[in-house]
Amino acid sequence: MDRPPQGKDPFPIRRLRRWYTVLWVVLGPVPSVLGTRDDSGPAKYAALAVVAVVSVGFAVLEVHPENPVLRPVPYLWVLALGIGAMSVLPGGGAALLIVSLPLFWIHAGGPRTAIALSGLAAAATTAGSIAQNAEVFTGNAVFALAGYAAGVLLGLYVHRLVQQGEERARHLGAALEDTQQLLAEAHRRQGAAEERERLAREIHDTLAQGFASIVVLAEAARAGLGTDPGRSAQQLLSIEQTARENLAEARILVGSAPHGGGASASVAQSLRRTLERFAEDTGITVEAELPDVVCDQQTRIALLRCLQESLANVRKHADAGTVGAMLSPLPYGVELEVTDDGRGFVVEESRGFGLDGMRRRMAELGGQLTVTSSPGEGTRVLALIPTNGQV
Repeated sequence: MDRPPQGKDPFPIRRLRRWYTVLWVVLGPVPSVLGTRDDSGPAKYAALAVVAVVSVGFAVLEVHPENPVLRPVPYLWVLALGIGAMSVLPGGGAALLIVSLPLFWIHAGGPRTAIALSGLAAAATTAGSIAQNAEVFTGNAVFALAGYAAGVLLGLYVHRLVQQGEERARHLGAALEDTQQLLAEAHRRQGAAEERERLAREIHDTLAQGFASIVVLAEAARAGLGTDPGRSAQQLLSIEQTARENLAEARILVGSAPHGGGASASVAQSLRRTLERFAEDTGITVEAELPDVVCDQQTRIALLRCLQESLANVRKHADAGTVGAMLSPLPYGVELEVTDDGRGFVVEESRGFGLDGMRRRMAELGGQLTVTSSPGEGTRVLALIPTNGQV
């Protein structure tokens, strides 16, 4: 099994490694050292030297696994030979072999190397035990072979589990990447749809309304050329002004002019100018109460578009004689009310793009649009935009 990169082990793995380190020290080197207490001479010191080399190598490998001096696989060779040497030295090597078997699977880099090196350690332990006792079936030999067989079976099983986990992780990673791509594409499509909707609303509220005014004014001017040239001249002037305004709006939409044109005007001035143009073009009486109200640019544009759409509906559908507009500052926002005394309509049956566009524009700013009307009773449009994000 490959060792996970240093510093990236999950917390449970690090905890298990710490417990294994304690277990290895307690059940490996410590029993071997204690086993040399009743011995003396070169054999004892040779056993202690082997235990010291194996222990120091283990410590360096666990603390600094990427140390250029001590690589995992060379250390495993030293460990296997050291375990074999301990089998013929005081202290024995069977216990050290059993407790060290996981090291071969952790650091070997693959099952073949782990099986080979742990097999070398088991064979050396078995051979040393037989040579030392002149018996084939010694307790240490049987213990070493049984431990090796169990270690191989367990190691292969764990290795298979790790491979299956890595395969599942790869599949999940691929699925996650595909999902992220689909989500990004959905976001792009949603963004494109929202941008198309925004442009459609802006075109409807500006260019389309302007062109509709130009058509009506042009028809009126043509009809009055012979009977009222002065009135026709005024209507032609209105056509020119409307066309210029439409051109400015078109430049705004394509990004070649600052957004919102006329940004320096207050909301009251913008609304008053729109009402004056409407009265001049249509002859409909306008009654307005438009005090100066402090609001941001987005709110100013939204109120202006709401008024323009309301007036366009009056021009096209209401057959009204009087239009009223009232702008009111409130403690929690600003309110615009537009009324007419025209023919009215059933609000629930209205399917126009303009009303829906006004509602969406108000909703984007956290506001509300209320339309009240009935046949023969005129129409009331109430737009409320909060200044604190709540209505």
